[in-house]
Amino acid sequence: MAGEKVLTLTKDNFKSAILESDQPALVDFWAPWCSPCRMIAPVVDELAAEYDGKAKVGKVNVDDNREIAIEYGVMSIPTLIVFKGGQAVDRIVGFKPKNELKAILDKYL
Repeated sequence: MAGEKVLTLTKDNFKSAILESDQPALVDFWAPWCSPCRMIAPVVDELAAEYDGKAKVGKVNVDDNREIAIEYGVMSIPTLIVFKGGQAVDRIVGFKPKNELKAILDKYL
């Protein structure tokens, strides 16, 4: 459920792919059974393609990687968190249109 530019994030690669990255990152916390998550998935795929080389875009399946969701206080899905310099710097909960997500991500480029 991810485009070719979207990173599939797990407890094994989250630190190296996101926290140690020199690029900002948008991480989508989702689950396959979540309807709003399925609605936002194509938007996340488009952002990954548009920001390729400028920002990382990844997805964390909260069912498979509960410890990451707990660490970042994800209580509802979809939750999208922007990371920069190894820190969570912004958070979006629920479905948002692409232009709103772009505006938030652009602040950290």
